[in-house]
Amino acid sequence: MGESKLERVGILTSGGDAPGMNAAIRAAAALLISHGVEPWGIKFGYKGLLEERMEKLEPARFADIIREGGTILGSARCPEFQTVEGRDIARANLKKHGITGLIVIGGNGSLTGAQKLSDPGEAGDDFPIQVVGLPASIDNDIGLTGLAIGVDTAMNTIVEACDKISDTASAFDRTFIVEVMGRDSGYLAMTSSIASASDGVLFPEANQTRDEVIDSIIQIVERVLSKKERTRRALIIKAEGTKLDVDELKARVDSELAARMGEESHRVETRVTVLGHVVRGGRPSAFDRLLASRLAHVAVETLVRGESRKMIAWHMPMELDASIGYRSGDDPYCWVVDIDAVLAETHHMHDGSSPLVQWRNEVFKKIEDVLVI
Repeated sequence: MGESKLERVGILTSGGDAPGMNAAIRAAAALLISHGVEPWGIKFGYKGLLEERMEKLEPARFADIIREGGTILGSARCPEFQTVEGRDIARANLKKHGITGLIVIGGNGSLTGAQKLSDPGEAGDDFPIQVVGLPASIDNDIGLTGLAIGVDTAMNTIVEACDKISDTASAFDRTFIVEVMGRDSGYLAMTSSIASASDGVLFPEANQTRDEVIDSIIQIVERVLSKKERTRRALIIKAEGTKLDVDELKARVDSELAARMGEESHRVETRVTVLGHVVRGGRPSAFDRLLASRLAHVAVETLVRGESRKMIAWHMPMELDASIGYRSGDDPYCWVVDIDAVLAETHHMHDGSSPLVQWRNEVFKKIEDVLVI
């Protein structure tokens, strides 16, 4: 496809916010201006697209946002966009404002929206919009990218919290269960458990039954209590998508320990900390700022070349069929991949059939016996 005749490109953020989204907005807007293209910000994601909440992004608006968490463009749910009628309104609004390119920054739902918005079968051949997506999700549950924007900052937030919790847990020989985000993916729980030297990790991909989850925690606590050193704290990281909510988990662990230990059960105190949306917030790490900026750079160059229905990926985590993507000549760590292929792999990640997810599971099966040392 030859070089595109872009005049205006819209930028929107959608779905859960992720630290680094602002860095992506800043880089994309600045690079578009360098190509003589007007960057337009679309407020509150697809909802703003339906409501025509759009404005030209002047340099003064985005010059200093790289250090800010969240997204200056905002995000919102939009059930109307999930209908063909809603997407028809969105396409009409893009045409009305002369926007012929769109950069979508978000996760699985956001990329699905980009795929449907630009579907030739639904939009018709006369629809001129080019769409490129950037992966942004702290859960790192997007297919065909090694990392998504926001993951590094979220991991640092979790590890810092776990280090502090570990200090107080050690003072009282307590068991702490720390719940982190990860509804469909246990990536954050898995990686932060290694980085924080936790004693155990619970993640949905393990497919444990409710009883197996309880039993695994009991085994961890018993192994920790058997240590001869004075400090016998247990730190267990739990992804929110794991079976059993934290209240039921604590109640069943306490009950089981009381049954097994009898009078000695007073030695064990279980505490629960839910980090929740704290994990999404904060200023982005240096890496997330760089990652977002580099992905945005390749996104703009991809649009200028006239390509569409692509996502820009970071350092492929698996072997890629050349028919669905290629290494970007604009950045050796970035790949340009078909959105259809991304969403297909994301589905496989969520249902556990992805080779990458299966590899992660096998790794943790091998190391679970040495987490408590």
